[in-house]
Amino acid sequence: MKYVGAHVSASGGVQNAPLNAQAIGARAFALFTKNQRQWRAKPLSMEAIEAFRENLQAADINARHVLPHDSYLINLGHPEPEGLEKSRNAFLEEMQRCEQLGLSLLNFHPGATLRKIDETESLQLVADSINWVLEQTKGVTAVIENTAGQGSTLGYCFEHLAEIIDGVEDKSRVGVCLDTCHTFVSGYDLRTAEACDETFSQFETTVGFGYLRGMHLNDSKPDLGARVDRHHSLGQGKLGWEVFRYIMRDDRFDDIPMVLETIDEMLWAGEIQALYGFQ
Repeated sequence: MKYVGAHVSASGGVQNAPLNAQAIGARAFALFTKNQRQWRAKPLSMEAIEAFRENLQAADINARHVLPHDSYLINLGHPEPEGLEKSRNAFLEEMQRCEQLGLSLLNFHPGATLRKIDETESLQLVADSINWVLEQTKGVTAVIENTAGQGSTLGYCFEHLAEIIDGVEDKSRVGVCLDTCHTFVSGYDLRTAEACDETFSQFETTVGFGYLRGMHLNDSKPDLGARVDRHHSLGQGKLGWEVFRYIMRDDRFDDIPMVLETIDEMLWAGEIQALYGFQ
């Protein structure tokens, strides 16, 4: 069974996110549990935690279909000790907030070399960072999102994801989120069923569907291999509809949160309906 939703607002408190998801017909959703552009946040209150859990139940959305996203400031592959320590502490805080909310996933961008160290060294730092955080938390899986490959970011190829996973000690608590826009602009074609067969075969061989914990469903403004991260509404970009039809009909994508991050939230309810219409 498929579980589709969107990255909804948590404005006014995390407890509002499940209701915002329900309002657009979502069966899954993503949220920021704190301001994504600030390092620190006030601790979650017991009232907010309880209200979040109650609203999740009221929206009839299972906690395993919620895919929180961490702060954009965090770089778990940071080449400098001070930046790395700050990122690790912030990631630990994000994981602990997920624990408090009863959520089992935390999506994050792997990091960037900042062109100060090589990719292999930075990827090992990411794995070490994950190990450090997992030792201090329980019940939450670290979900690595593939990236568009802008600048010095890591994670733009399946080999990067596999290398990070290889360095994680508790492989039951590490996974991957595939973003369709990022996959496409980093050089993997998804425009036809045949292209999807090839790309997802490469993913299976290099990483494995056993590690797939979520999807971000986005069309792309840039073309194949552009290495530029600019999302578009479904069917309005360079990808078209075929990849989304393919995903909705493939049971390898069952029972994971599939989240829209498309550019016009007014279209989300219609996009969700269109995706379910492919089944």
